[in-house]
Amino acid sequence: MNSINHVVTAVFDVLLWPLEKWGRGPALVIVAGVFGVLALFAFKYVSNQKAIARVKDKIKAHLIEIRLYSDDPRLFLRAIGKTLWANARYLMLNLLPFVPLSIPFSFVIAQCVVRYAFDPLKLHATEAHMLAGQGATFRITLERNSAASVSRLSITYPDGLKAVSPLVRIPGEGVAFQEFIATRAGSYDVELAIDSARVTKRVDAGDVVPRSMQPERASGFFDNLLWPAEDSFPSNSPFRRIAFEYRDADLGWLPSGPGGVVLVFLVSSMLFGALAIKPLKISI
Repeated sequence: MNSINHVVTAVFDVLLWPLEKWGRGPALVIVAGVFGVLALFAFKYVSNQKAIARVKDKIKAHLIEIRLYSDDPRLFLRAIGKTLWANARYLMLNLLPFVPLSIPFSFVIAQCVVRYAFDPLKLHATEAHMLAGQGATFRITLERNSAASVSRLSITYPDGLKAVSPLVRIPGEGVAFQEFIATRAGSYDVELAIDSARVTKRVDAGDVVPRSMQPERASGFFDNLLWPAEDSFPSNSPFRRIAFEYRDADLGWLPSGPGGVVLVFLVSSMLFGALAIKPLKISI
């Protein structure tokens, strides 16, 4: 999965570079719109267009039956039953083709989230006069069979990042916490180690927004699908998840954060797709 993400990321770096000169908000809308049209075009060839057209005609005919036989209970109920059955067939004919289309959808929307949902951490000149919680907090979660080894966890921060709280370990739950701040702009790799098992988590800070960033790194297929900007942990790693919170990106008048990016993507792709239905002559 990591190899697939590397390829997809490289392709998106090339394709999105011209669009991002207009800003992340417009780039997101355009990407979603193009994907919506392409997904609709693919739907035309993975769906049974003739069957969809036939069942839509049947639904219209059964609705006419309901109006014609409204004074005959037996025929009226029969017409309702046929309408419901035709609607069920219509839904199946439309939903089944979206199963294969959901695969590219997942990759595209994950790329949009790591590129457009977050801003780097704010810089702090010093931890003096800071209140607890004003920095970012690492939450480290270990695999269940390695929970007790959290007592041997160590975190090494590069110059530019600084821990501002003790490393709190909870061996019974296999979790640990530590608050830290960024004192200088840059992209950093924080090293976390348990004995000989060592992993890193990237942290971006300052005003320069990198091409992509993600607030967590984890193990497992679905985590790797959702967070493609960093590799997932090896299968033998004691680490399950390392996470902290970035600021939500400023996308202007568009909703921000991961939820906002997903919402904008869905609405934009559906709107552009709806505008392309007639030109592409698609039954849906």
